[in-house]
Amino acid sequence: MPPSEQNFELRVNESMTSRTEAGAEAPERVAPGTVIDTDISARLDRLPWGRFHVLVIVALGITWVLDGLEVTLAGALVGALRQPPMSFSEFDVGLAASSYLVGAVTGALGFGWLTDRIGRKKLFFITLALYLAATAATGLSWNIWSFCLFRFLTGAGIGGEYTAINSTIQELVPARVRGWTDLVINGSFWIGAALGSFLSIALLRPEWIDPTWGWRIAFFIGGGIGLVILLLRSWIPESPRWLATHGYAAEAGRVVSGIEKRFTDEGITLPPVDEGKRLRLTVRSHTPLSEVAGAMFRTSRRQTVVGLVLMIAQAFFYNALFFTYALVLERFYGVPGGHVGWYLLPFALGSFLGPVLLGRLFDTVGRRPMIAFTYAISAVLLAGAGYLFKIEVFGPVGQTAVWMVVFFFASAAASSAYLTVAETFPLEIRALAIAAFYAIGTGVGGVSGPLLFGALVESGSRDWVLVGYLIGAALMAVAAVVGGIWGTAAEGKSLESVSKPLAAA
Repeated sequence: MPPSEQNFELRVNESMTSRTEAGAEAPERVAPGTVIDTDISARLDRLPWGRFHVLVIVALGITWVLDGLEVTLAGALVGALRQPPMSFSEFDVGLAASSYLVGAVTGALGFGWLTDRIGRKKLFFITLALYLAATAATGLSWNIWSFCLFRFLTGAGIGGEYTAINSTIQELVPARVRGWTDLVINGSFWIGAALGSFLSIALLRPEWIDPTWGWRIAFFIGGGIGLVILLLRSWIPESPRWLATHGYAAEAGRVVSGIEKRFTDEGITLPPVDEGKRLRLTVRSHTPLSEVAGAMFRTSRRQTVVGLVLMIAQAFFYNALFFTYALVLERFYGVPGGHVGWYLLPFALGSFLGPVLLGRLFDTVGRRPMIAFTYAISAVLLAGAGYLFKIEVFGPVGQTAVWMVVFFFASAAASSAYLTVAETFPLEIRALAIAAFYAIGTGVGGVSGPLLFGALVESGSRDWVLVGYLIGAALMAVAAVVGGIWGTAAEGKSLESVSKPLAAA
């Protein structure tokens, strides 16, 4: 190595490992092509679990709370939307649900590309601003087409959130608890689902609120919650891993030093850094799409197949069932629209407890056995629940209890799909990979599911609805086999050892 390059690399290395004082200005970005030596990843993975990580879960996990709120409100408000002045048909309900998902796919792809180019933190605010504006506008809808447009834009904001936030979770959380943390954050969707259920119960009571305004107020509330989240996120740092790869070496060191200081200020003695885990990276301004395609379809072909299968299966399973559950309750059990929220509450409870209680096992028992188990048991339980529905064994309460058990396992399976995609692709394409798999999975399974089930429910035939359930069960069974055999054993391993950075020198 020429002396000039050795000196420059030494200066970069010193700036990254030194403990820069808070408030100091970061040096200019180093030039693309420069080789740097960094211990950023090793410093982050050695951290004990602490208050910082709890705050990360709260500030980032609340996005899934919003998504759960959105989806549940849209489902629970079906009864009100089918009344004048909106007068939606069953097909209109499925169309609105699919509009939201198409928007989520579009937002995930567009914002996912930006997330890898301009950073995680900027996208936190752009996507959230789009969400809160669009969801508030939904409350001003005047017909099916305006409603679908605003749902599309709302979905675009949420889709962009998925990519930026799943990337950040992976890159800030220690390797030994990455699985549980990711599942819990993704599972917090169901806290929003429970909140949406409560809101729908209150807002759809005609003696309290005019029915023509209740559903509109629900969407206004969603926009208001978005404003609060903007404040919660102001303290979250940019991903140090992203900063280092893109040439902001000193800034990455300053961010990690600030995180470490949170622990030392609490009297915690940090273990020494494992010098054997240092990385040499070649700084890059961006990753060409040709290189992205090469990584996904050549060097990481097996991971691509696994990710696609897991995402498609869970997207069909979840979206088909949950988006149309209110229709099933109304059509087959005669449950009034204003009472649907009561049935969604236990549904949401089981779905949240699944990732929380099973998540630890993904870090201890392992990724592959737990993915295989959760997908397989979900398939078996869905087929059984569908058959019980067909022969009319239970009323609405009993059938809801059955779904509570099904989704206890299925929500953990669904969350593990995002975990798998996020940790098995290199840092430089992580956000775009999440976006691509989310887009394809949601496009194939998520958009088609609500439309198919909307039509099946509208037929009024339990036999046809059972066919839909069996399709979902078959997809989950295939995913169990694929994930169990070809999945990646990433438990306890650093992201860089699971998937080597493209910039590794």
